[in-house]
Amino acid sequence: MTAEKVSGKMDVRYGGNPADVMTATTDRLRADYLIGEAFTAGGLRLTYTHVDRMIVGGCCPADIPLTFGDGAELGTELFFSTREAGIANLGAPGAITVDGQRFAMGNRDILYVGRGARSVTMESDDPVQPAWFYINSVPAGADHPHRLIARDQAKRITLGDPAKSNQRSLAMYIHPEVAPSCLLLMGITDPAPGSIWNTMPPHLHERRMEAYCYFDMGAEDRVMHFMGRPDQTRHLVVANGDIVLSPAWSIHMGAGTGPYAFVWGMTGENQAYTDFTPVPVSALRCRDAV
Repeated sequence: MTAEKVSGKMDVRYGGNPADVMTATTDRLRADYLIGEAFTAGGLRLTYTHVDRMIVGGCCPADIPLTFGDGAELGTELFFSTREAGIANLGAPGAITVDGQRFAMGNRDILYVGRGARSVTMESDDPVQPAWFYINSVPAGADHPHRLIARDQAKRITLGDPAKSNQRSLAMYIHPEVAPSCLLLMGITDPAPGSIWNTMPPHLHERRMEAYCYFDMGAEDRVMHFMGRPDQTRHLVVANGDIVLSPAWSIHMGAGTGPYAFVWGMTGENQAYTDFTPVPVSALRCRDAV
């Protein structure tokens, strides 16, 4: 089957100064930090954020495989001339082919694509039940081989306390202890049944930004994603498949109205997952009145 080459203008998000966020309307906050409708049947949507120059995107191939790899919008020959990426399958089975090397992708498998790749093609096994490919790409200054990290190869740790409704399972995929990269970290977190809170207590990591993609949610469920400075918090109401950009200066934590999971991706100065500053819940404040 012939693949369709996808090109076109990327969405761009510029982020913002934390002082500006404190007076932002809901529409402005969502326009700067939330990416909705990332997964559309037969489409590939990429968003370039000036927050550490991460590119996030969603691809939902239908009848025709979708291919990308051109670097025109990045000022480079190839998309991957100076970049690496992680691509997680959050849907039904599919496959990704990188420069002729095909990787079968089950649900919650993640593919690492190293610097120098020329062409990436994504396809669904069944267009009626398509794959959902979620992409995180960041600048890279080192070469690492393409690698499939299957769901059962991730390193899992359990965090939190069921008595406080924040017990969760965190699976590390693209991580120095599992699959090395230049600067990208990527994994999946699942709150335990009956727990609603994630990333608790909230924290800051001044040397890294983060992106969240919430998934496996019911159509009527939402996650309340908290962001902003600890002393002036804001929130975003997030639906299934929505992506949230979290700058280094912002806290991040969320509470769901029903079961959910999320993919986290990070980049910045280091890959030290424990390099963060916890913020006690008792120190949080809501925004000032305007």
